[in-house]
Order: sequence, then structure tokens, then C-alpha cells
Amino acid sequence: MQIKAISQKLKGKPTMTEGTAYSILMICGISHFLNDMIQSIIPSIYPILKDQFDFSFAQIGIITLVFQMTSSILQPFTGLYADRHPRPYALSVGMCFTLAGLLALAFANHYLTILIAVSIVGFGSSVFHPTASRVTQMASGGKKSLAQSIFQVGGNGGSALGPLLAAIIILPYGQHSISWFALAALLAALIMVRLGAWYKARMQYVVKHPQRKPALNNHISKRAKYGALAILVLLVFSKYFYTSCITSYFTFFLIDKFGVSIKASQLFLFVFLAAFAIGTVAGGVLGDRFGRKYVIWFSILGAAPFALAMPFVGLTMTIVCCFLSGLIIASAFSSIVVYATDLMPDKVGMIAGVFFGLMFGLGGLGSAFFGWLADKTSVEFIFQVSAFLPLMGIVAGLLPNTQKAEK
Repeated sequence: MQIKAISQKLKGKPTMTEGTAYSILMICGISHFLNDMIQSIIPSIYPILKDQFDFSFAQIGIITLVFQMTSSILQPFTGLYADRHPRPYALSVGMCFTLAGLLALAFANHYLTILIAVSIVGFGSSVFHPTASRVTQMASGGKKSLAQSIFQVGGNGGSALGPLLAAIIILPYGQHSISWFALAALLAALIMVRLGAWYKARMQYVVKHPQRKPALNNHISKRAKYGALAILVLLVFSKYFYTSCITSYFTFFLIDKFGVSIKASQLFLFVFLAAFAIGTVAGGVLGDRFGRKYVIWFSILGAAPFALAMPFVGLTMTIVCCFLSGLIIASAFSSIVVYATDLMPDKVGMIAGVFFGLMFGLGGLGSAFFGWLADKTSVEFIFQVSAFLPLMGIVAGLLPNTQKAEK
């Protein structure tokens, strides 16, 4: 009955199929908010796990590696499957895996159990992101960067709130309190049922009312498209190796260098992640208006001065540089995903899966690498090394234009 009612609404309101469906985009954003809020709990509790189980930095890095790689390896395949065999209710199924992983993590009592728990959470993410990205583009009405930013800012907002909730809930009450976040996972699964119903009705409408297929950027050669994708992969590498250093070790950096408390360090991490959320929205709006290539170019390279300064300044300026680097570098990802799907618009799920997979996988590799390097040297040293990564943004100038600036 719900799907039939939605189909009737779609039939009577062509703007819901051809225009921007903001209500659906908001639901996508809220779903992404809850999904990534839950996932951000994992790096937020690293100081607690390290103290409780006496883990090394390398072991902390491996936890992130397992978590991110479980998601990243599977996402391109789940995305390709979603392109060929759409499953609208896969969103809710993925969140059920996340819920199970959370409960397992809350009661894990040794290292192997923790690794299994975070891998289950990662699998839930691999199911969620490609399908949710397809729904986002379906609802965009042509405003792809804006739609992707609404979706992405939900995730970034959830990632920003996770450490804050960890400081408020998990720090004082311990590891078992992670289970309270299962309520958020249950809420997300229920919301995604509504999203799945719209997706199913939307696909039924498209079958009965075929629409013009998107342009395939025929002015760009196949070789140039693959070259552009290779450049985007390099940019995602520089962006997420750098951000993984901050998200995984910024709390330790502040504690070691400035002697702040664990709670204060988590609040300062929230500043960086909040800047990420703000920058994501700005990047989407600017990408639609001025061209995604230029937003990508500026957002990676523009963060370099603040990243390079951050390891050598006082506490106040460290937080300022952290905020500004997060604000600028965050604007890239929405434009990168949309730029890549513009190159291959008939493979939206697969391309989204590849780049979300790269985001998680490279973040996991970066965390493991910097954890190993921190054990060999110091936490302060890894921030000095990672600061050079945004300079790789200069290669974005080689990207071909896939759109004209919108006035």
C-alpha cells in the first residue's frame, strides 16, 4: 500500500521525478547522519580501548584498517550489483549489520572480538553508501553537487557528533555504553524503509515513463576519462591519508604536546569534524555554480598552508589551523564523486562504491601507516609528515572540464 501511494504521488507530480526532491534528499542526509555518527564512535573510543587493553598505536591502526578495509573492498562490488540489480531495501539490511556490530563491540573483551565487531560495522557501510548515492542522484533533479553535498553533510555531521557523544556517554560510562547507540541504528533502519519505498516506486515510474539518458561526455576521450579517474584516485589518496592522521591521532597529538585532557581533546576533534560538515555544503554549492574541477583543485591545495603550519604553532592556532584545513579540504569529496559519475553516468552505483570504498580504505591504510610511524617516531612527527599531502592537490589542474559553470 505504501509503495502504491508513493507511485501515485510520483505519477501526479512530475517534479518529483524531474525536479529536485528535497524531502528525499533530506531523508538521505538524515540516514547518512545516523550511519556515520555510529561509525565515528569507533575512532572516538581509541583512547579508552588503548588504556583498557594496553594496545599499541600499531594495534589501534590495525583496528581502523580492518574497519575501513571491510567497507572499502566490498563497496565497488555492492555498487556494481546495485547498478545491475537494484535492491531498495538493502539500505535497511545494511543498517541491521551495523546494529549487530555495535552490540558486539560494546561487549568485546579481547582484540580479535573487537576486530570482528568493527568488520561487521564496516560491512554495513559497504551496503549503505552505493545504494544511498544512487537514490541521491535520482532525487537531485540535475543539481548533482548540491544533492551529493546534502547527502555528504549528513555523514560529516554524524561524524562530527560521534566524538562529542563519545565524550558525553562512553567516556564516563565505559565500553558497554556503546550499546546505547543501537537505538540510533534501529531508528536509521526504520527511516531507510521509507527511503526504500520511494526508491522502489521511483524505479517503477522510470520503467513506465522512460527518460532521456544522461550525456556521456562524448567530447572527452575514453583515455582522458580513465586518466581523470586516476587523478581523482590520487587526490582521494592525499585527502584521506591526511584526514585519517587527524581523525585517528589528533587527540593523542593534543594530549602529548599540550597536556589537554581526553575530554578536551575529543571536543577539539569535534571542531575539525564540524568544519568538515560546513565545508562539504559549501563545496557542493560552489561546484554546481563555478565548476567541480575548480572546487576540487582549490579544496585540496588550499588546505596545504594550514596543514603545514599546524604542527609548529601553539594550542589556539593549532585549533584554528585544524578548523580551516578541515573546512577547505572537506569541500572536495562531493565534487570528486559527482565529477567521477559525470564521466560514467551509467555506472553511478559502481563509481560511488569505488570512491566511497577508496575513502574508507585509504583512510584505514593511512591510520595503520601513521600508527606504525608514531610507534617508531612520535605523534608530533607524523603530523609534520602528513602536512605535505595536500600539496598533491596541484594535479587537479590536469582534469578536463565536464561541465560549464552555471550562472
